[in-house]
Amino acid sequence: MNPIARLGEAVLAQADEVRHAAALIGAVTWSGAQPRNWVRTARNTLARQIFAIGIEPLLFVCALAVFVGLGVVVQLAFWTGATGQSQLLGPLLVSVVARELGPILINIVVIVRSGSVMATELGVMKIDGRVQGIEAQGVSAFTALVLPRVAGAAISTLCLTIVFIFVSFASGYHFGAWLGTGSRDFWFFTDTVVHAIRPYDAIGIVAKSLLPALFAGASCCIGGLGVGGAVTDLPPMTQRALTRSVAGLFVISAVVSLLTYL
Repeated sequence: MNPIARLGEAVLAQADEVRHAAALIGAVTWSGAQPRNWVRTARNTLARQIFAIGIEPLLFVCALAVFVGLGVVVQLAFWTGATGQSQLLGPLLVSVVARELGPILINIVVIVRSGSVMATELGVMKIDGRVQGIEAQGVSAFTALVLPRVAGAAISTLCLTIVFIFVSFASGYHFGAWLGTGSRDFWFFTDTVVHAIRPYDAIGIVAKSLLPALFAGASCCIGGLGVGGAVTDLPPMTQRALTRSVAGLFVISAVVSLLTYL
C-alpha cells in the first residue's frame, strides 16, 4: 500500500473516532440530564470518579497554581506597574491565566493522570469479561461504566480549573506584595481582576474546561471498551486515546477562542 493510501486510512480512522466520541458526548449529555439513569451503581461510580479525578490531585493542582502565580501573575503585576499601566493588570490576568492557562493546564493534568487510568481500567474489564457480566445482569454498560466516568471527568475538570484560577491569583498577589514587585493594595488588585471579567470570559472558561474534558473522557472510554481480547492491546490503545485527547484539547480550545473572542 502506498504512503498516500495509508495516510488516507489513518485520517479516516481518526475522523471516525472523533465522530464516535462526539456521538458519545451527546448521549452522555442527554442521559445525564435524566434522573432515572442515575441508578445506585452509576451514582457510586460517579462519586469515585470525582474523588479520584477532582479531589486526590487537589494538592498538586494548588502547587501548580502557586508556581503559575509566582511565574506569571507576579511578572504581569511587575511589568504593568513598571510601565505605569496598572489598569491593564486585570485584563491581562484574565486573558492569560483564566482564559488560557487554567483550562489547558488542568485538562492536561486530568488527561495524563486520569485518562490513562480510565482507558486501562475499562480495557481490563473488557478483557476479563466483567463488562459482559454487567450486561448479562440486565444493567446497561453505558449507564454503569461510561456515563459516570465522562460526567465525573467533566465536573472535576471544571472545579479544578476554578480552584487553579483562584489559587494562582491569590498566590501571585501575595508573592508580588512580599517581593515588592506588585501592588500591595489588595482591593485594587481584586477590583482590577473582577472588573476585567466579562460574561464571555466566564462562558469561555466553562467551555474550555468542560468540552475538552468530555471529549477526553469519551475518547478514553471508547478506547478502553474497544480493546481486543489480548492484554498486549492495552498499551497502544491507551497511547492512541491519550494522543487523541490532547489533540482534541488544543483544537477545541482554539475553536472556542475563535467563536468567543473574535
